[in-house]
Amino acid sequence: MHEFKYRRNNLYCENVRVEDLAKRFGTPLYVYSYQTLVGHFLKLKTAFREINPLICYSVKANSNLALLRVLVNEGAGLDIVSGGELSRALKAGCSLKKIVYASVGKTDYEIEEAIKLGILFFNVESFPELKNIQHIARRLKKRVNVALRINPDVEPKTHKYITTGKLTNKFGIDFKTAKKIIFLARGFSHVRIAGLHIHIGSQITAPEPFVAAIGKAVKFISGLKKEGIGLEYLNIGGGLGIIYDKEMPQTAAKFADRVLPLLKKSGLKIIMEPGRFIAGNAGILVAKVLYVKYTPKKKFIIVDAGMNDLIRPALYAAYHQVVALRRKSRTEKADVVGPICESGDFFAKDRLLPKVEEGDYLAALGAGAYGFSMASNYNSRRRPQEVMVVKNQVFVIRKRETYGDLTRNETIPRFLLR
Repeated sequence: MHEFKYRRNNLYCENVRVEDLAKRFGTPLYVYSYQTLVGHFLKLKTAFREINPLICYSVKANSNLALLRVLVNEGAGLDIVSGGELSRALKAGCSLKKIVYASVGKTDYEIEEAIKLGILFFNVESFPELKNIQHIARRLKKRVNVALRINPDVEPKTHKYITTGKLTNKFGIDFKTAKKIIFLARGFSHVRIAGLHIHIGSQITAPEPFVAAIGKAVKFISGLKKEGIGLEYLNIGGGLGIIYDKEMPQTAAKFADRVLPLLKKSGLKIIMEPGRFIAGNAGILVAKVLYVKYTPKKKFIIVDAGMNDLIRPALYAAYHQVVALRRKSRTEKADVVGPICESGDFFAKDRLLPKVEEGDYLAALGAGAYGFSMASNYNSRRRPQEVMVVKNQVFVIRKRETYGDLTRNETIPRFLLR
């Protein structure tokens, strides 16, 4: 459920009419619902209350400081994948002992910075990475906790670009190699393997892939115990799907029903890394209709938002429901496209849509995750403004970029200024 609903044929975010926001702040505009964000976090927290997991929100889904602070205030930890995200986690006030650090390609600088700060642990993706962490930790005279990321070779039944738990993916370590690494790491003086980490993909709507992956991990943990290897944490990653179109994803409660018995059996402290589940339906992207173009074969609704603002449709052929801010009775088949000089710049194709006119506003729903966080300045376009609605109050949480922002870090060599 989310807090974007029609009242008297106008789309509202909580108690604020979205069209009023579009006119006040301009478009393209990201609008977030505080109640939806908190509500989805609390659904997970409640569903898994028996085991009191550390829920580390996945910063890459949406890294706005205000949204991070909302979740940190509710008790969330943060799952990060870069030095930049570590900086954001600190600015958002997250406890260092609630930060877990993933990524297949951590640099020496990023590793050193995180070790000095004293985060909870790294999710380690390979033996070379583990050796590097040992080398840096020894130089810094620190002892570091890590979790080995296991690749359970499970088919998550999602888009191939967001599948991460197959052996053909770049992520994680197979079970046989992981066992060798665990025994080799016993000789490491400054690294302690404290847990296992699995993450099989994103936008997974069925429980079976999770059950299969967690089941394999728990069996592996049991085998290690018999050989005298004790672990402290099991990090089950994220990946819970949401409704974009006609999906019927599992609820937090039903997901918990399926996996709690396995998690209890592990006997370990549980960490989760949800991102999309929490933020996805908490945000929308609002755009203004610039032109309505008719061709012999198609109708195009041209809006002022583009693939630089929301790239998921172009990148994954991902579906976002597109609605009019003012509900329309008449519909017509059309494409919704942006101003970018690419044929892949679209939000909807051959879709039965409200019959809109120039000056009307549309919204792409379910844009709270992997929306602004994947936005760019392609075509030298300014990235959108972001606002958060809390009941009947509105807060600007990111100003729209200026043209000066686009060139702020660029310089023209003096020899060219002739």
